Amino acid sequence: MTDQYAVIGNPIGHTKSPLIHGLFAEATRQDMTYVAIEGPLDPEEGFARVVRAFSAEGGKGMNVTAPFKLKAYALADERSARAALAGAVNALKFEDGRILGENFDGIGLLRDIEVNLGVRLAGKRVLMLGAGGAARGALLPFLAARPAELVMANRDVSKAEALAAQTGAHGSALRACGYHDLAAQGRFDLVVNATSASLTGQLPPVPPSVFSPQGTAYELAYGKGLTPFLRLARNAGVHHIADGVGMLVEQAAEAFAWWRGVRPETRAAIDRLTVPLD
Repeated sequence: MTDQYAVIGNPIGHTKSPLIHGLFAEATRQDMTYVAIEGPLDPEEGFARVVRAFSAEGGKGMNVTAPFKLKAYALADERSARAALAGAVNALKFEDGRILGENFDGIGLLRDIEVNLGVRLAGKRVLMLGAGGAARGALLPFLAARPAELVMANRDVSKAEALAAQTGAHGSALRACGYHDLAAQGRFDLVVNATSASLTGQLPPVPPSVFSPQGTAYELAYGKGLTPFLRLARNAGVHHIADGVGMLVEQAAEAFAWWRGVRPETRAAIDRLTVPLD
């Protein structure tokens, strides 16, 4: 019987996940289907009902996108350490009547940066803008890569400080600060915009002085061309800029491997989805 998988979100019409997983399944010769499901936005348990119904009908796993990552976290019977720190789940697996939750956003981001872009974090100064779910999901993978320093800047400094305290057992490289403190922080080898500002064409309050011309600027949003953040970095002399399309594909590959036991090559899917940054 063909195995069934899906992505759930709302809205969901823009999703690239069926295309990506279709390419993966074809390349690895997996007998599976993958569809998009628009989840209900009702304040009751509509999301949980849809997920449980998909599982009961033979579904093997689901990707979870906005706005359901927190609901997926609450629904899971078991969560990985990455998901626990992020407080969010972006992939579910149905196994022996249990719902397992994972968060591959951070490991997908790290793989895109280190493998696809060739930027190793070891010994580097890294700045993360934002302290939301995307940033939280990246903390453990980033700290495992052993940067010299990882600074998390956020409007609500206490939120970033709480995350720094939570990750203390995983290394002492994480430090929290406010945006108003960034002018005194010097240059970073890698600056990652993990805020939602670019989704609405806005710019996080970051000074150009944080960018190193020899460094990298990475935008988690994808398919939006030269966002205000990337334009700021380019105007500051940064030549190495990237958006989040590689992260999108790499986190999908991690979920695929978790479900199917085989990790697909990602280059073809990344090339298929890449939009020029101009």
